[in-house]
Amino acid sequence: MTGLSGQAPASVKSAGLSRIQEKNRSLILEAALSEFSRKGFSGATVERIAAEAGMSKSNLLYYFSSKEAIYSATLAHILEVWLAPLKTLNPLGDPAQELAGYIRQKIEMSAKFPEASRLFANEVMQGAPQILPILKTDLKRLVDEKSQVIEEWIQAGKMRRLDPVHLIFTIWATTQHYADFSTQIRALTGKDLSDPDFLRETEAAVTTLILNGAGLKWPQEGEQGG
Repeated sequence: MTGLSGQAPASVKSAGLSRIQEKNRSLILEAALSEFSRKGFSGATVERIAAEAGMSKSNLLYYFSSKEAIYSATLAHILEVWLAPLKTLNPLGDPAQELAGYIRQKIEMSAKFPEASRLFANEVMQGAPQILPILKTDLKRLVDEKSQVIEEWIQAGKMRRLDPVHLIFTIWATTQHYADFSTQIRALTGKDLSDPDFLRETEAAVTTLILNGAGLKWPQEGEQGG
């Protein structure tokens, strides 16, 4: 199972839960991610999620009242963890270094958490029935905030004129492609992001393409090229 261990944000934890209860909640979310990514929402069962989490169904239902509640919590957790790197984009930093760091983190997350990316993509392609309110509020506020950071870099003459929102979309699309379409990538190249060399090649190619398009030079580009 590819989980999000060690990546739990504060919002995933419920106030008043003991350390053991927080651990159990995390185990449930890990098991749910595995089950939902394999079976989809309709094919997943609370019984299998409980078994994979190492607890009884009744114990699981102490934390989440239904399969729908588990699914919603899993998606919310994925979204917050997946967006954490974007929150670190520093308006006072160098645009090339900031964007290269963001791309690197996104590719690393695609390598570590491909199930999470695929489950989230599947939810969005179905119209985001469980998380549309989050997309319209929390996600929109974050994208608006970071688009303004990019716009300020553009206004300062630090990078090429482009639409900041489309730049963010392009980073999402290119980096998460390596998780969502890993089967196709393996079929075409015989490799995926589990291969350290292919991971480095991917980071170099994607970063160079995106930064060059923004009129920037990757901070490590001179070291990579030859």
